[in-house]
Amino acid sequence: MRIGEVAAAAGVSPRALRYYEEQGLLASDRSASGQRHYRPDAVDRVKWIQALFAAGLNSRAVTGLLPCVYTGVATETMLAQLAAERDRITAQIDDLTSTRDRLDSIIAAAGDPVRECDLDRR
Repeated sequence: MRIGEVAAAAGVSPRALRYYEEQGLLASDRSASGQRHYRPDAVDRVKWIQALFAAGLNSRAVTGLLPCVYTGVATETMLAQLAAERDRITAQIDDLTSTRDRLDSIIAAAGDPVRECDLDRR
């Protein structure tokens, strides 16, 4: 697949794909004319990279994690990093859930003008 095809299918810009290559997150072959050509699994890989970025990981962390994600082989260091990132994401989920619950309380209270908002004001 060419760069434009992968970018469109993955919902990213060609510039993002070039950045992923620079960071060692994605590889391409070059044609005789210098065009990038990606393997068929590149779209799934880019989507996974995007998911990791959306979860707050930086490119260095993603670079360290991708080998075990795709090969199933992980060192103790990789497993520790995966566990730490999972724990960080879990904490974010807990914080977001708490925030959502507080917003639900405000919305429910606002729907009844007679009732006061009973919020924990921390």
